[in-house]
Amino acid sequence: MNRLSQAHIKSLPADVALPTYDRAKLRAGIVHLGIGAFHRAHQAFYTEAVLNKLGGDWGIIGCSLRSASVRDQLAPQDGLYTLVERSGDGEKLQLMGAVLQNVVGPENPAELVAVMAQASIKIISMTVTEKGYCHDPATGNLNLHHPDIQHDVKNLDQPKSAIGFLVAALNARFNAGVKSFTVLSCDNLPNNGEVVEKVVVQFADAISKELAAWISANTCFPSTMIDRIVPATTDQDRQDVEACIGLRDEGVVVTEPFSQWVIEDKFSDGRPQWEKVGALLVDDVRVFEKIKLRLLNGAHSIMAYSGYLSGFDYISEVMNEPACVNMLKLYMAREAGETLSAPAGFDIEAYKQQLRDRFANKALKHRTWQIAMDGSQKLPQRLLDSLRVQLKGNGNISIICLGIAAWIRYVSGVDEKGNIIEVSDPLAIELRALCDANKGNSEATVRAIAGIQKVFGYDLINEEKFIATTIGWLEKFYAQGVLKTIQQEFKSS
Repeated sequence: MNRLSQAHIKSLPADVALPTYDRAKLRAGIVHLGIGAFHRAHQAFYTEAVLNKLGGDWGIIGCSLRSASVRDQLAPQDGLYTLVERSGDGEKLQLMGAVLQNVVGPENPAELVAVMAQASIKIISMTVTEKGYCHDPATGNLNLHHPDIQHDVKNLDQPKSAIGFLVAALNARFNAGVKSFTVLSCDNLPNNGEVVEKVVVQFADAISKELAAWISANTCFPSTMIDRIVPATTDQDRQDVEACIGLRDEGVVVTEPFSQWVIEDKFSDGRPQWEKVGALLVDDVRVFEKIKLRLLNGAHSIMAYSGYLSGFDYISEVMNEPACVNMLKLYMAREAGETLSAPAGFDIEAYKQQLRDRFANKALKHRTWQIAMDGSQKLPQRLLDSLRVQLKGNGNISIICLGIAAWIRYVSGVDEKGNIIEVSDPLAIELRALCDANKGNSEATVRAIAGIQKVFGYDLINEEKFIATTIGWLEKFYAQGVLKTIQQEFKSS
């Protein structure tokens, strides 16, 4: 079977949407750090739409900071890949051409810094996940003790971290008298632009106060809110696309029809006209960000941990359990919903229903295990922010605490059948050790884990309502199992 490539575009079926611009004339204006499936289904999707509609020099150079897998998938395909939108109504295939090149940072860090430092690059965007910021989620400060940060401060010409690469490229521009770029965070962090600005400037200050001052004065860090469900691609997905297009595509990305992108309109040196293709450019992202993080991401985390422990592989399976749906509705209406105020003209009840419909999309195989990754980095913004608001107002916290108890049960590393859970989390070893040390004692376990200040801050360990409610759920989970607990508690909600 021939591999997808520029030479084989004309052989694609007529129902595959193709680029309408001339890829041979396209030049790169964006470098993206962390070119995984999400970027290729979201930011690259919007950029592709701009190129198809308006043209321009906004091609993308993708960068992987860990493995060469995406480069190895796309390089033999001239950067091309198929984006598949799946729903209950069928699927739509689009050939994506905005990605022109892929660089693997660990193979040649200096090469990536040089690419980022080019004056033609106007935007450095990033999806490196919460842990990629090397910060303390509870305070937002750069973790100067992180091994990658310690390495990068001493070896700025050979960085390892995303933050190190950003500062190295900014330093190169500063020394060469080249205009700064925009740093565009697209990760699920509250005020993500402010977060990355803070850690970049703190890192730069460790190098040179003059550099830190130049970055603060010349570099824009707009905040964004991103929304699209993108499961990990499977071998079956690749086989299905191969059957449809008659070519082998190793870079297939599968997603849902829905997408949303809200961007703070603050850029250093120009940008694509993303607002012409559906993105929303605004002065303040925060209201949209809170709604999405607390309703979508918070619900996702609760469903991921409780669903995995209940034996559900996919989110759509969780949505087949009536008690789980009742729990989800109550969480959205009461615990997260009570902490939110919608902007004018935004129908928040319709949004909640839309989320439930998206979660129930059986055509999208979104694994609970995938969503459960990196919980120590995600819970502060997805659940703990809502928890603090509700505690301050003596509001409802029961389902938030259920989600936290399910996470604690999950990171113990052993499921209800005695099988090992492959916990993917920067604090996995520490969390497992605390669970093991307090095994059989739910109160001691909850108090030990709630005492992890880089996750829970300094305050929550002293909130007895939170501690007691979480202990109660964890005791029930160990006594009768997660699914039975949810079925008993939410069967008639």
